Amino acid sequence: MACPERNKKILLDMVKQPSNDHCADCGAPEPDWASYKLGVFVCVNCSGTHRDLPAISRIKSIRLDFWDDSLVEFMKTRGNAAANAFYEKCVPPFYYRPQEKDCVVLKDQWIRAKYERREFTGENNSFQQGYSSGLYEGILWKKGKDNKQFLKRRFLLSETDFTLRYFTKEDSKKPKAVISMKDLNAVFQPEKIGHANGLQISYLEEERTRNLFVYHDNSQEIVSCFNAIRATRFAYLQKVNPNARDSDLVPLITRSSIKEGYMEKTGPTQWEPFKKRWFILNLMDRKLSYFKTSLDALELGAVFIGTEGHGYSVREGQPKGSRSSRWRFGVTLETPDRQFVFLCDQEQDQREWIEAFKLVISQPMLPQHYNSKKTIHCSPCLQYTSSMRLTIIVKVVNDRKLYF
Repeated sequence: MACPERNKKILLDMVKQPSNDHCADCGAPEPDWASYKLGVFVCVNCSGTHRDLPAISRIKSIRLDFWDDSLVEFMKTRGNAAANAFYEKCVPPFYYRPQEKDCVVLKDQWIRAKYERREFTGENNSFQQGYSSGLYEGILWKKGKDNKQFLKRRFLLSETDFTLRYFTKEDSKKPKAVISMKDLNAVFQPEKIGHANGLQISYLEEERTRNLFVYHDNSQEIVSCFNAIRATRFAYLQKVNPNARDSDLVPLITRSSIKEGYMEKTGPTQWEPFKKRWFILNLMDRKLSYFKTSLDALELGAVFIGTEGHGYSVREGQPKGSRSSRWRFGVTLETPDRQFVFLCDQEQDQREWIEAFKLVISQPMLPQHYNSKKTIHCSPCLQYTSSMRLTIIVKVVNDRKLYF
């Protein structure tokens, strides 16, 4: 007869072991659930997808549910390390492995790819052809540049010339835009776009950031599209960095902002009316961009964020005598050329923006951040110093120059 307390102690001891102490699927710490068909320990969020796969996985709480001796013995013979060695044996280096804070669609499709479709066991590579063949073509719903309406557009991704094209008509041969992999980024933005499968594709257009907001109703299709973009971008990075290691290139494939949201901004005299704008702060290119709204297609302006040694700093509050507004929580950014004043609606937003700015300022600058004197588009109110270029051209990793 099973002893509940003894079995519970065995499971709690197992979940403290290396590899078991983090979710097998997203890496979240201290997982409280386990699949007794797969032999893995998972977090509460990933356990939801496992429950949707009853033929593949069966879930129990390691603290609250009753465990038979046979199930505990099975768990003792498995564990996260052994399971992942099998189910993740052939994950392509470019394939995005979701983390704890990633959106639901990425984690859901990762779990289904691992266990339901067995895409990475080496048994069947047919599923990988959808995103690793060097060519992707599909229909996505794309938001109009100047309106909120989403329309069907055909997208064509090619590794041959490292481009992403989209067409306004499905049978059209002339693309509306041809986007180079050199400047392309893709990141899931379900809350911003208002769809669980919402994807934001960004690139440079005449030195300004241009955004495309797209989605597909099929979760597997949009994640395949995302990983096809990553595969093509990875191939581009390999071509321009033939001697680089994959581990150095993978972090450069796509990037997420470290902070984005609405703030109010004023002009250089600090007496211009405050205007509400959507800001995006990126660590990789040390760039604070702003847009009229969160779903604007084209960047209005940007400011470069250097280091403290180069005259950059951030502090709470706003200068005395500056114009007031209905938002009260100020953030003052000092640069060598001018002082920028922003206002946040909530104190929590103020703290998060200050922490994000401090993170960028604390990171050492690379030579290309200030050696280039090329001028890029800027707003009259937010601008880069004339000696700084915002688009990163080279990154030095382990004494290697990586171009991206």
